[in-house]
Amino acid sequence: MMEHETLRWGMIACGVVTEVKSGPAFQKAPGSALQAVMCRQAEKAQDYAARHGVPAWYTDAQALIDDPQVDAIYIATPPDAHLEYTRMAARARKPVYVEKPLARTAQEGRAMLAACRAAGVPLFVAYYRRALPRFMKVKQLLDSGAIGNVRYTQTVLSQPLPPAPDPGNLPWRLRREVAFGGVFVDMACHLLDLLDFFFGPVVAASGCAASQTGLYEIEDAVSAAWQHQSGVISTGLWCYSLSAVRDLTEIVGENGSLRFPTFSEDPIELTTASGVQQFHIPNPIHVQQPLIETIVAELNGAGRCPSTGESALRTTWVIDQILHAYRQQFSNPALQEEENR
Repeated sequence: MMEHETLRWGMIACGVVTEVKSGPAFQKAPGSALQAVMCRQAEKAQDYAARHGVPAWYTDAQALIDDPQVDAIYIATPPDAHLEYTRMAARARKPVYVEKPLARTAQEGRAMLAACRAAGVPLFVAYYRRALPRFMKVKQLLDSGAIGNVRYTQTVLSQPLPPAPDPGNLPWRLRREVAFGGVFVDMACHLLDLLDFFFGPVVAASGCAASQTGLYEIEDAVSAAWQHQSGVISTGLWCYSLSAVRDLTEIVGENGSLRFPTFSEDPIELTTASGVQQFHIPNPIHVQQPLIETIVAELNGAGRCPSTGESALRTTWVIDQILHAYRQQFSNPALQEEENR
């Protein structure tokens, strides 16, 4: 049980993801409040706090973590800072909620878990699709046997190449040292985590990747195959340099199939011998709110959060396996050593 009736959050970094997806959700979830925010740039921290009605702001992460009015820490930075800030929060014995992906590599993820376990605090990860109503519906259909025993899944995601940014100021998704990968690491992790949620851990995975445009070191095309412990076999193809947008995952069972997008709100489609049925389930405005509510409930001893450090570590491990061959061509000894362990 938490000491306070209302769980008060401290948020490290206040970038785009926090404006609508997560920041307001901490204030709207029952029994939750956003108490403090931190950004190294004082004007940004102060502005965010003023616009969102947050009582306190900081330019130093340790000062936010040490604030006695802060009960739990939300880390909203890019992946390269997740390990450091998680260790800092764990030393303060405060629960941690970190943005996805969990870490740059599985080795970093294991270190984050070890720090939290040693401190006796939980680690949660923002794979919020595990709590969204539309994907809960997919799970309910699977668990009820709507398509029988699942045999395989296949995913295709394609998007246009983004406009060429300033080479001296690339966003983190195009800087491989920040995430040890690119847009694939940032986006494909959602689907990989969802399939872990539906079918359990992956026991084997492999893939190939390329920078087909040659514009950046990060991969812009990836194909992969993997197998779940449950026996389900999956394939995926991601391409981030096509003019056409395609976002589709199909789950095929012995008695039918389910089709749905990972990112859009197009309907879920169930096909069986009885015909085709569609389910139109929109997302909430603040998409992280349902997951945050499960975290608050767990910290108050009234429920369980479905997205933990343990489950997120499995997804990071799968990404490591898929990108292993591609990563070998780059020289980053520290990260390469971690991946190979």
